[in-house]
Amino acid sequence: MMAVYSEIDWADRSDRYWSNFFNTLSGVRSSVLIATSNENGMHNVAIFNSLVHLGANPPLLGFILRPTTVPRGTYENILATKQYTLNHISEAMMDAAHQTSAKYDKGVSEFEATGLTPELMDDHIAPFVKESPIKMLMHFREEHLIMNGTRLIVGSVEKVVVNESIIEEDGSIKVAEENLIAISGLYHYHNVSFLKKKPFARP
Repeated sequence: MMAVYSEIDWADRSDRYWSNFFNTLSGVRSSVLIATSNENGMHNVAIFNSLVHLGANPPLLGFILRPTTVPRGTYENILATKQYTLNHISEAMMDAAHQTSAKYDKGVSEFEATGLTPELMDDHIAPFVKESPIKMLMHFREEHLIMNGTRLIVGSVEKVVVNESIIEEDGSIKVAEENLIAISGLYHYHNVSFLKKKPFARP
């Protein structure tokens, strides 16, 4: 049976019910680990499920950061160094990736706490996540404050590390071949499977 809800329904609940409801309402989303370093070289990594494509020329990606009413190590490191990495999550990494969402004390590296491996390349400040099958080095470009206190963080893609065998002749990346996961809400994990590639639609 289909149900219909309106503002009068969620205005009466003070527990996590409606928070979970609206966190999952938008459906399945791409999930990544964002890795940063502070100015002292300590590495940080945290899971985010709000990655969004903003443009291909120049290549821009954005993500939503929760309100900064509490310390946000990822945000602080990005502002300080202007650099971070985006690392897609495979099924094999799922448990460790989820554990990065725990509130560790300041000074504790999520890499060490979860068993993930920081991977420094060239002279980059921010590490990649070694276990990730598709990873990007990002440069912070701008942020936009949203009415609920969240922020859209916009970065440009500086470098991509990907298995050449999953890139099609037209440049499309066959992400399903890397057994990536997606998330609905904060706790529901899904696998990604390929269905069909369709041609560019025209009238």
